[in-house]
Amino acid sequence: MGKLGGVALLIVLVFVFTGIVFVTGGGTNSCAVAATISPATVAGLEPVAGYSGDQLVNAAAIITAGAAAGVNVQGQTLGVMTAMGESGLRNIEYGDLAGPDSRGLFQQRDTWGTLAQRLNPTQAAGFFFQRLVKVPNWETLTPTAAAHAVQINADPDHYAPYFSKAEAVVAALVGGDAACAAAVVAGGDAQQLAADLVVKIDAGNITGIAPDHLKEIRWIAAGETHENCGINLAVLQIITVAVNTFGSVGISDINRLCTDQYLGNPNSSHWANGGGHAVDFFSLGRTPTTGADANAIKLLNMLAPLMPEGSATGQVQCRADAGTSIEFAGMNQFEDSCNHVHLQVDPAFTGSLKAAA
Repeated sequence: MGKLGGVALLIVLVFVFTGIVFVTGGGTNSCAVAATISPATVAGLEPVAGYSGDQLVNAAAIITAGAAAGVNVQGQTLGVMTAMGESGLRNIEYGDLAGPDSRGLFQQRDTWGTLAQRLNPTQAAGFFFQRLVKVPNWETLTPTAAAHAVQINADPDHYAPYFSKAEAVVAALVGGDAACAAAVVAGGDAQQLAADLVVKIDAGNITGIAPDHLKEIRWIAAGETHENCGINLAVLQIITVAVNTFGSVGISDINRLCTDQYLGNPNSSHWANGGGHAVDFFSLGRTPTTGADANAIKLLNMLAPLMPEGSATGQVQCRADAGTSIEFAGMNQFEDSCNHVHLQVDPAFTGSLKAAA
């Protein structure tokens, strides 16, 4: 999401999850979730990834502080992960041999703030996020490397075992990827979406290969019209969801008519009806994808409920061979090469993903 006409776009999403209400919004580089969460409600939830009660209340405080700092879901997850590694999501009132003055969720020392501030979960989390956003390219680092850059732990890999648990906790409390996906498609403005994507291209978070399809995004962002080089609005939304989810993506194909890549299928959504109705990702989170790996499954599960009728994805045999076959209601699957994730909408479709309807 970004700014439309100079005014920040704010989307209010109500999730029916034990009475918790979430407000989702974001700047040009974030999909932030600010949560108004009842501590009593959170404390009464079933355990998530082994965490419960006050631990989940503390996680909610970290998420809220991250959103207030303008940090996206990825950053909020890093905050929860770091507190898991430092304190087990408990507000510790004592230090250790390495840091006798360390206190709180993040085991922050005297130089971070007063004792009262460090023992206040929201303020302690705020201190963490203030330093996180100053780490160069923190969104492209591995989670443990980003946390280590803030915490300067003796072991830079100390936080790695906690990341998947943090993802589970964030998803349980705020809807995680679903909340982010719904937020980025709600604007429905192609030029603004493209402009936000160009920022991420320039930052190295979206990469391409030859022939270059990223120029198609740049032209839309600049308001330029190039014959047979357009991109379907829904495809721009798909790209936005993907890069906001994984921090970085690699794109091998969008509009093949624009680059004169006719590969023998006149009905291809890359080519038909002016082209640009499909996107191929060759990497997700700087990791090559086969269309059957965990990142691919995560992306497909997130997008399947949002895709319009007539949509499809490739790599069905890749998933079958890998034992990760999955049914996506309302989205067809077909065989395709196992070196990317293919997502397409009907070439005749001109609307938005379902979350924007």
